[in-house]
Amino acid sequence: MTTQANTQGAVPTVKLLIGGEFVESKTTQWRDIVNPATQEVLARVPFATAEEMDAAVASAKQAFKTWKKTPIGARARIFLKYQQLIRENMKELAAILTAEQGKTLPDAEGDVFRGLEVVEHAANIGTLQMGEMANNVANGVDTYTLMQPIGVCAGITPFNFPAMIPLWMFPMAIACGNTFVLKPSEQDPMVTMRLVELAIEAGIPAGVLNVIHGGVDAVNLICDHPDIKAVSFVGSTKVGTHVYNRATQNGKRAQCMMGAKNHAIVMPDAPREQTLNNLLGASFGAAGQRCMALPVVIMVGEAREWLPELIEKAKTLKINAGVESGTDIGPVVSCSALERINGLIGKGVAEGASLDLDGRNPQVAGYNKGNFVGPTVFSGVTAEMTIYKEEIFGPVLCVMEAKDLDAAIDIVNANPNGNGTAIFTRSGAAARHFQEEIDVGQVGINVPIPVPVPLFSFSGSRGSKLGDLGPYGKQVILFYTQAKTITQRWLDESEVGHVNTTISLK
Repeated sequence: MTTQANTQGAVPTVKLLIGGEFVESKTTQWRDIVNPATQEVLARVPFATAEEMDAAVASAKQAFKTWKKTPIGARARIFLKYQQLIRENMKELAAILTAEQGKTLPDAEGDVFRGLEVVEHAANIGTLQMGEMANNVANGVDTYTLMQPIGVCAGITPFNFPAMIPLWMFPMAIACGNTFVLKPSEQDPMVTMRLVELAIEAGIPAGVLNVIHGGVDAVNLICDHPDIKAVSFVGSTKVGTHVYNRATQNGKRAQCMMGAKNHAIVMPDAPREQTLNNLLGASFGAAGQRCMALPVVIMVGEAREWLPELIEKAKTLKINAGVESGTDIGPVVSCSALERINGLIGKGVAEGASLDLDGRNPQVAGYNKGNFVGPTVFSGVTAEMTIYKEEIFGPVLCVMEAKDLDAAIDIVNANPNGNGTAIFTRSGAAARHFQEEIDVGQVGINVPIPVPVPLFSFSGSRGSKLGDLGPYGKQVILFYTQAKTITQRWLDESEVGHVNTTISLK
């Protein structure tokens, strides 16, 4: 919860980054950053004042005047250095992330690594930002395009991937020649700030990257500020819809990756052991706090007979603090998240689903104050139930049944979200039919969490995405640049022209 001004010397405070300087906020509003396994207060994060947020944007606007003219090779070399620094500090970054967010240490390293891949991609900006040219489109006339930066961009990032998602945003924007204002999640900004420190160490000039902290006021300032040209958001559907509508109404570009309810379809011919293990990892990993998790499994035909084995495997998963060796499921991020998840489990029981494995109130030795919920499995779930309609964002798996593949596809396509989906099968024909008929942005075939590598763009669809262009990959270059088309003719001084009142270039 938000607290009054920090008491001198009590706990560390998270700084703002404005104009290349890490500065102490003068706000009177602070929020505790709490270790979800112990409830220890790790630090306090400020809700920046309006003046501080305006100063961050002004710094970015001023820096853009020179950064946009920086040679593309110089920009690329910064990100070559940055990826090296991230690699060298991987263990430290993972430890910070685990302390404030709760992930296991291996999962925290994975969080950082998937962001690192985008940083490496940003270092290739020289080939990514190339325009096009057509020679002699008319007599002596050439036409070409320039992919130029658009100005000050901003990013609003969620709690569940506090390393990866900021690294989806500011490296690509800055590599394209823009400047950036980042607003990390106020729940776990510490690893983000360490990544920002490393970015400054890598050579990002003063003012090119700025960081503000806060809640609703910070989000609205980003949406409203006339000097911000583009907004990238990852988070809940409710907030993402607000950001998209408010930002676009103010004339900004916006890309909003939002909520999900991903499904896995399991065909009877799927490799049983491999499939069950994949389902467990995708459903319960990161305590289910992934927008690309698999909270719904549709068992087709005889595959329904696998349910008892799935439940037995789920019982073997180890629940503990993320720092403990061998942990499979760490705590969820906050007490309020735990309360919400437990409430939805109760609602599932009340609405008639069969609670085959109840993960509420597990006993975790040495961490009796932790926000723990164990793997939970419901069967007999229908599309009308709250546990199906709402994104639980916890280690809760809903099992449904379908008579055949087309019936399963109908279930998936009827859901309003379109973030990710997967099929498990040995049949190439079934896989091809699935990929053609499914109306979801990211499709896995025997791949449980089909998040694309940075060569491609994150392509969620329907209710999971607002905006035409996704993060990273080729699409994000279009998002962070403005195409300028130049048509030119150079005449020889000996040529004699004549007045031409038509639009022809012949």
